[in-house]
Amino acid sequence: MVQYKMSKIYKLQFILFLFAVSTITAQFSEEFNTYSKLYPENSRVRLLKETVISITQENDELIILEQNKEEDLYLNESATYNSKSSVSSSFFFELNEINAFSYTFENGKYVESKVDKFTEKDELNDSFYDDSKTLSFIYPKLKKGSKSVLEYSQNIKNPRFLSPFFFGDYFPIIKTKVTIIADKGIELSFKEFNTSKVNIAFTKEEKRKKTIYTWVLENQDEFEYEPNTPSYTTILPHIVPIINSYKVKKETKKLLGEVSDLYNWYYSLVENVNKEAPDPALVNIVNTITKDKKTDLEKVKAIYYWAQKNIKYIAFEYALGGFIPRESNEVFRKKYGDCKDNSSILFKMLEIAGIKGNLTWIGTRSIPYTYQEVPTPVVDNHMILSYEENGKTYYLDATGRYIKFGLPSSFIQGKEALVSFGNEFKVKTVPVVDAKENAIIDSTTIYIKDNVLVGNSITHITGYPKINYFNSLENINSESKLKGFYNARFIKGNNKFLINNLEEINKYDYDEDFIINYDFEIKNYFKKLGDEIYINLNLNKDISDLKADKKREYAIEYDFKRYQSYVTQFNIPEGYIVDYIPENVSFSDDLITCTISYELKENVVFYKQDIELNFLVLTKEQQTELNKLIKKIEKQYKEIIVLKKQ
Repeated sequence: MVQYKMSKIYKLQFILFLFAVSTITAQFSEEFNTYSKLYPENSRVRLLKETVISITQENDELIILEQNKEEDLYLNESATYNSKSSVSSSFFFELNEINAFSYTFENGKYVESKVDKFTEKDELNDSFYDDSKTLSFIYPKLKKGSKSVLEYSQNIKNPRFLSPFFFGDYFPIIKTKVTIIADKGIELSFKEFNTSKVNIAFTKEEKRKKTIYTWVLENQDEFEYEPNTPSYTTILPHIVPIINSYKVKKETKKLLGEVSDLYNWYYSLVENVNKEAPDPALVNIVNTITKDKKTDLEKVKAIYYWAQKNIKYIAFEYALGGFIPRESNEVFRKKYGDCKDNSSILFKMLEIAGIKGNLTWIGTRSIPYTYQEVPTPVVDNHMILSYEENGKTYYLDATGRYIKFGLPSSFIQGKEALVSFGNEFKVKTVPVVDAKENAIIDSTTIYIKDNVLVGNSITHITGYPKINYFNSLENINSESKLKGFYNARFIKGNNKFLINNLEEINKYDYDEDFIINYDFEIKNYFKKLGDEIYINLNLNKDISDLKADKKREYAIEYDFKRYQSYVTQFNIPEGYIVDYIPENVSFSDDLITCTISYELKENVVFYKQDIELNFLVLTKEQQTELNKLIKKIEKQYKEIIVLKKQ
């Protein structure tokens, strides 16, 4: 009888369990149950990302309409954080129509709620103005298990501005579909990037007077975000569409496809700029700052430094104003401008001085394409001025500050530059600055006083590190903040490192080394046991900061190559002699060179560490090799010298 009752209880518990499970399951849709199991770590999954681009010809013009649809499913409680969304538009990408919906799963079905309020605002801040507008809105009632759908269309008002379409994102996408429907007679080409490891299905069909191109990718897992990774364009699979030409009255009108096509359009936008007479005040400034200069190179340098110091960078992008430089007289009067405006006034100032400069288009390192690969406006996003003398090209970018003449901006190193020579052009490659041009050279003297390690350092900083220091120091407005800044940057030994006095030499100087002379102390650094003192002269272990996470998937990008040299003079305390000194070591490969040496002269130990880092980007394979080398160097960082009392 007892056994029978227990059996009934177990059956009842099992039925209640099944009921509870079915009740919980019934709260969500079948697709939610499916994708929450497939992607348990993700907060959302994009069920559909679809783009349809229609390119039609009306008389001599191309009409381009882009229609987009995004459907997202939210897999956890963070759904509410995705309620806020927005769509951007601009002069060339004119928003045509927009609809947004959220769907909550209730009583076995989705219930629709339409977004009825959209808020438009211009994108403005202190250093940037363009014609972009953001249309913001909030999806109502989003919660775990909800869906959102966004549909919008935009008119692309210049056929040169077709945007790349990406397959994949930093969340899973179940289906990506891109369709381009073009009138016959419109010739297109497509450049693929990072697509070798994904299975994109492509079809092309002729239908009546249309050519239809379709790309589909299904079940694409998310791409993991990792810090210090090169631009997402180097990672995400994508295709760049290009309209090469179209027919006008039985003739073919070239649009893009060759570098010359892109240059001819660019040049048509700038060839009539700066034709008016220069402002007399500008002429006077040019004459004043160049009057004592004996060579053209010295004059160019003086003009370049004046522009950096006196023309504030503010980005302006409005319609074709994003491509056409403003008149130099206007830039001079306002004392501000964007990259094109800075190039414009540099060009005119050199012309006043009787020197020829060359307007130059260039893409920053965030853009991975060459001009030959992608001869469209997608390939570049910046303008500078070039100057040539004796076979050398100087790249002048006055949008920054403290850039030494002869040093290109760090973000254009290694990039192709499209240099204008009137009706002709050249594609040149900006050099990558040698590591030893970007140096931190530290000379330190240390000794023991009252059981504390005290010392003095003189640090010379050059190249891009100097520019970074100057830009940071501009925002420091008190002595305590200044010491805090240098304590963090110059830390030696351990976290008890403390700067007491400091002197800055050549601060904000464009040409000379920036020098910091400072006194410091480090408490609890060395050990004293009986008649012996143990001290590690590896006060700077910077190379350890380069170790990459073993789980990392993507490349690591750095702003510049660099060189660091640390020379430490350790004065042996009176009454002690050196009982042990480590051996000298050297490590070197294509990426890094590191040497550590010790030398004993009378009552002084001279320690030296040189590090040369010869890379801008580390691939995953290079990270593995570098980690192995760093591990060997870190063993040497543990080496100590031993002093023994006489």
